[in-house]
Amino acid sequence: MSHWSWNCPSWRAILVGMPTLGLLEYPDAPPEVRAVYDDIMATRHTDWINNFWKALAFDLPTLRRTWESIKQTMAPGALDPLTKEMLYLAVSATNQCPYCIASHTAAARKAGMTGAMFAELMAVVGMANETNRLASGYQVEIDPPFKT
Repeated sequence: MSHWSWNCPSWRAILVGMPTLGLLEYPDAPPEVRAVYDDIMATRHTDWINNFWKALAFDLPTLRRTWESIKQTMAPGALDPLTKEMLYLAVSATNQCPYCIASHTAAARKAGMTGAMFAELMAVVGMANETNRLASGYQVEIDPPFKT
């Protein structure tokens, strides 16, 4: 018979959703990590670092690479910031990532998403997931005009 306790950090991490490696707070971060944190705060015009970045900070190459990719992908371009955030939210909902859903819902709201827009977005996400599964399950052949 196994014995476990709530005082065991690994059980708490599994059962309560604590980050696997913890969170690297700004005061505890080495200078290389602080430099990335500073860039995140400057780019996002904020005075705090969210938990996603603090969780990645234990692996500096992953933190740097992910931040640079996010910064480039979400930068102004052919798509406006609201569209990008809503797309990110849609994929996050499909992938069932509660953290990303919360983060990108907040960002989309900040960029102008209304409650009605969110509801419509979730309807489209749900419909796309349903029809994608139906098309895959039925192994529907792609129509020739769709291949151009």
